[in-house]
Amino acid sequence: MNTQTTENKLIVSSSPHLRDKRTTSSVMRDVVIALIPAIVASGVLFGTKALILIAVCIVSCVGFEYLWNLLMKKQQTVGDFTAVITGILLAFNLPATLPIWMAVIGCFVAIVVVKQLFGGLGQNFVNPAIGGRIVLALSFTSAMTAYPNAFYFKAGVQTMASATPLVAIKNMFANGTWEKLPSNLDLFLGNQPGVLGETCALALILGGVYLVVRRVINPIIPLSFIGTVFALTAVAGANPLQQILSGGVMLGAIFMATDYSTSPMTNGGKLIFGIGCGLITVLIRLFGSSAEGVSYSIILMNILSPQIDRLTRHRVFGGGK
Repeated sequence: MNTQTTENKLIVSSSPHLRDKRTTSSVMRDVVIALIPAIVASGVLFGTKALILIAVCIVSCVGFEYLWNLLMKKQQTVGDFTAVITGILLAFNLPATLPIWMAVIGCFVAIVVVKQLFGGLGQNFVNPAIGGRIVLALSFTSAMTAYPNAFYFKAGVQTMASATPLVAIKNMFANGTWEKLPSNLDLFLGNQPGVLGETCALALILGGVYLVVRRVINPIIPLSFIGTVFALTAVAGANPLQQILSGGVMLGAIFMATDYSTSPMTNGGKLIFGIGCGLITVLIRLFGSSAEGVSYSIILMNILSPQIDRLTRHRVFGGGK
C-alpha cells in the first residue's frame, strides 16, 4: 500500500464547495466604481461643497475604522473599501449645506456605533450609512432639511429650496392643493433640490446597471423595491414616475437595500425584502408625518432580514421538513 505525503492529502469538507477569485475588496471596488457617476453628478449639481463633503465623509469613516482597529488591537480592515463606501453613501444622504462637523458625527455613528460595536463587517444588523443618516436627521433636523436647489452656487448666488418635490407632492396628495413641480426630465437628470446623491436618477441607474453586469448585486431587490413604489403610488392616485424619481428610492433600492450584511440571501427572501421596503416607503410618504420613508423602510426590513432568511431558506437535500 502506497503512502502519500501530507501535501497530497485529500481535504474533505461539507458542501457547498465554492471557488471564486473575487474578494471583499474587489467587490467593494466595483461598488465604488458604480458610485462614481453619482459623485460626478453631485459635483455638477451642487458644486465643490458637495465634493468636499464627500471627501470629508470618506476620510472620517476610514479614519474612525483605522483608529478603532488600532485601539482594539484588531487586524486592519480599511483596505477592504467598506468604510469608503459607507462614507460615500452617508454623504449622499446629506445636503450640500450641512456643516462639516455634523457630517463627522454621522461618520462616527455609522462606523463605530452601527458597524464596529456589533462586531465589524458582516455583523452589523442595519446599514451603517442609514444608521448615521437617521441619527443626524433626528439630532440636527433643521440642518438636515436645509435642501439647496440644484446649481445653487451658480454665478455666486445661493438659493435654498422652499420644499423638495416630495414635500410638494405630499401636500398635494393630502390637501388637494396644486404646486409646481420639476418636470420628469428634470427629476431624472437631477435638476431638483435634495441631498447629494439621490437627485440624479440617471447617474444612479448607470451605477446599478454596472453592478448587475458585474454580478455584484442581484436585481431582485432594486426591481421589487422600485416596482412596488411605482405600483402602489399609481393605485393610490399619485404620480408613480414622480415618486420613483424623487427622494431616495433609486439610491436606497440600488445601493443600500442590497447591502450583503443586512439583506436576505435567498431569492425569495430578496423579493419579500424589496416589496416590504417599497410598501413601507409608500405608507410613510402618503400617510405618515414625513415626506420621505426610504431610510426608515430599509432599516425596518434590515431588522426583519434574519427572519425572512429563516422562512425562505431552502430545505437541505435529503433532509426533513
